[in-house]
Amino acid sequence: MHAKLKVPFEYSNKNEFHEKLIEWIGDVLYDILPEHGYEVRDEQIFTAFQIGDAFCEQKVHLAEAGLGTGKTFAYLLSAIPHARFTGKPVVISCASPALQEQLAAESGDIHKLSKLLGLEVDARMAKDPRQYVCDVRANESIEDFGEVPDEVEEWVKKTTRGERSEIPTVTDKVWKKISWNETMSCESCQNRGYCKLVRAREYYRATQDLIIVDHETFFHDLWTREEKIANGHMPILPEYSAVIFDEGHKIMLPAAMQAGQQLIKEEIEAMIASLEDIQGARDALHTTTAALEEALDDFFEIAQESVVTGENKGRLTVEINDALLRAASVLRAGLDQVLMELQIEQELYLESIPTSLLEGYEGQMENAIRGLAQLGKNKGQDAIAWIEQRDDSFCVVPRDLTKMLDKALYSKPLPAIFSSATLSNEGDFDYFIRMMGLKSPSKSTIGSPFNMEEQVRIAFVPTLENRMEQLITVLKNNGGRALILTRSLSEVGKIRQYLKGEALPFEVLYEDEGDRGHLVRRFKEEETSVLVGSDFWEGIDVPGDALTLVVIWQLPFPKLDPLIEAQRKAAKEQGLDPVVTVDYPEMGLQLKQGCGRLIRTEEDKGQIIFMDEVLGTPWEKIVRGALPKDAIIE
Repeated sequence: MHAKLKVPFEYSNKNEFHEKLIEWIGDVLYDILPEHGYEVRDEQIFTAFQIGDAFCEQKVHLAEAGLGTGKTFAYLLSAIPHARFTGKPVVISCASPALQEQLAAESGDIHKLSKLLGLEVDARMAKDPRQYVCDVRANESIEDFGEVPDEVEEWVKKTTRGERSEIPTVTDKVWKKISWNETMSCESCQNRGYCKLVRAREYYRATQDLIIVDHETFFHDLWTREEKIANGHMPILPEYSAVIFDEGHKIMLPAAMQAGQQLIKEEIEAMIASLEDIQGARDALHTTTAALEEALDDFFEIAQESVVTGENKGRLTVEINDALLRAASVLRAGLDQVLMELQIEQELYLESIPTSLLEGYEGQMENAIRGLAQLGKNKGQDAIAWIEQRDDSFCVVPRDLTKMLDKALYSKPLPAIFSSATLSNEGDFDYFIRMMGLKSPSKSTIGSPFNMEEQVRIAFVPTLENRMEQLITVLKNNGGRALILTRSLSEVGKIRQYLKGEALPFEVLYEDEGDRGHLVRRFKEEETSVLVGSDFWEGIDVPGDALTLVVIWQLPFPKLDPLIEAQRKAAKEQGLDPVVTVDYPEMGLQLKQGCGRLIRTEEDKGQIIFMDEVLGTPWEKIVRGALPKDAIIE
């Protein structure tokens, strides 16, 4: 048992804690950090005070802070004392595992602040369980099937942590055979309490200050928490005293995915093939698996036929019609039958299929049955469905997450902080508040401390027939060093088709020609190169001379995405104009992110050029509101 860590200032009661916290935050930002070479940033101090008040008053708070504000320090200065005051850790939920690692790294802000303040901050990562090897599954795959490459087998024998990051060369196909599987019951496992995932959980459960998770893991815990506790099982995360959503504008998709189900046809087909190969299985099992295979094919065929015409990338909205509901009912009945046959005489199959695999199949079918039940509830009115293009899977999620969020999070007596550079349109948080189902959050907004008047120039190029020629001129005048942002991969293809005939004095990189991370690294290294893509509006950090021009080739109006479609429908039902209340603000928030790619440090300078229609349009005000404040418009 660890000794309880002390709060870094003296106080005598709860009310005084609030007062002393604000005083301490001021001392740190006005005195202690400047003594170590940090600037006094009024934007950071304002944000830190607002977050401090939200923590002490247990509010839901929207903390919008521009690039360079130092918002991580701003929320850490409240999170650490609050965790020690309550005796429960604060959860920091990140938009991706990469940001999670970055925050917790030796060079990250937590470690920096710890050294600067002379505090021993206890911060630990809670990773996605699927990132850990399952000892039982790995041993069965090695001993019974010989399906694991020699180097992976050696790693399984030697590893103490069992994290996939230790063996980055392992393929997805192999990893799926040896990693933790949510469809299996850990409670009945023969290795219960001794596996690597349990050790990892024991490690981060003992955290006293901060638990750093990704959004997916946080919402997996949030949606399953009450059920696990009611059944006498431990939830994924320990009891916590507050949650901070870093990049809080990116939580809706992971929240939806964790609340819904994903049916991957390829995985169900693999399960059926495995069951069909069981030696000595009864006729009833063969009959039901054959019927299941037919029902599976029919369901996915009708789902594809029910796709709403739209973007040929990402998530394709599926119309929930009578034909789809009937096919879902037949598939659900088929899964029920196979599940029953397996459970009747499961002991007959143990020599042909390992116990863990059979349990995995049962869990897989139970999840699929839950998803199909969710789809059919209230004749599909309560669900959103789509086809995921990357693996042709069928996804179904609840239509209205706001009530779930209110019950599981907002109504709890704990602070919830949403931190991001893009939560509002010119200080108007209405769209985000409506999307998240918030009632009366406190909010603060502050711009970047950078001198945008000196660092940024904006130009609106008239939209003419010769846009491609204009683009070439713009790129040549800038000597490359440009990021071109489009709305779709098809437009990336059009630009590539046109530019391939041009003898340009710099390399042009295209999103669909390689791994995203690899392309960004090339873009940084080849200083005069140009990067063209539809998926680079956020998450790119290229300071210095490698990026001095951002071209907005197309405004990022939302695509035909199922989650956006659900918001549009809800707006209509409330008597609102979905274009004005959904499309415009969604475009504005994404554009704000795109413009933010240009200036990453106080030394950066550059230009943002719009080559889509803006001036004189109904959305001109939204576009201008997304521009860096005080930037010069030429």
